[in-house]
Amino acid sequence: MKEYLTIALTKGRLVKDTMAVLAKCGISCDEVLDKETRKLVFVNEDLKLRFFLSKAPDVPTYVEGGAADIGIVGEDTILEERRRVYEVLDLGFGKCRICVCGFPKARALMDSHARLRVATKYPNVAREYFFNRRGQTVDIIKLNGSVELGPIVDLSDVIVDIVDTGSTLKENGLEILEEICPVSARMIVNQVSMQMETERIRGLVRELKGVVQ
Repeated sequence: MKEYLTIALTKGRLVKDTMAVLAKCGISCDEVLDKETRKLVFVNEDLKLRFFLSKAPDVPTYVEGGAADIGIVGEDTILEERRRVYEVLDLGFGKCRICVCGFPKARALMDSHARLRVATKYPNVAREYFFNRRGQTVDIIKLNGSVELGPIVDLSDVIVDIVDTGSTLKENGLEILEEICPVSARMIVNQVSMQMETERIRGLVRELKGVVQ
């Protein structure tokens, strides 16, 4: 058995909810939420757990590569990154939707199956949706920042992005044209770790399942 189990946490809004759920299972590491710290790795010596924070797209990479045994990340990232990991638990927080959004006039382009320019942080998700589910030809434009700008500055006809409240869309005259799928925070596990650390990992999954359900 490895001395430590390593958990990769997604930076940003998921961290607080993740640590709150873990706390209900008796797992804590206050330094993770300390915004002043410069540390990169945090350790709970009593439980032999290590934590580190990562940008969302990197979490599945760390887990697939074995640098982390477990990862907590949004399902949108799992769908986009397509890494070889086990998705073992829906944690029930971080709920939002992946949607096609644009100005109302773009609905006609969608309905007529015209060739679309699609700006998105999720090129794989967008490509799969339009090509395989809608049978529609699209030009994918990969953006890393505020994808809502795409239609506004006429870089794209529509965007594919996650939508929470939809307030940013409304403020900019955009609307949801189609919903692709709902997503939430998920627990993923390295395939080798699941075999080598089965008892510890399954035990943690059981505890978390009891809390989130």
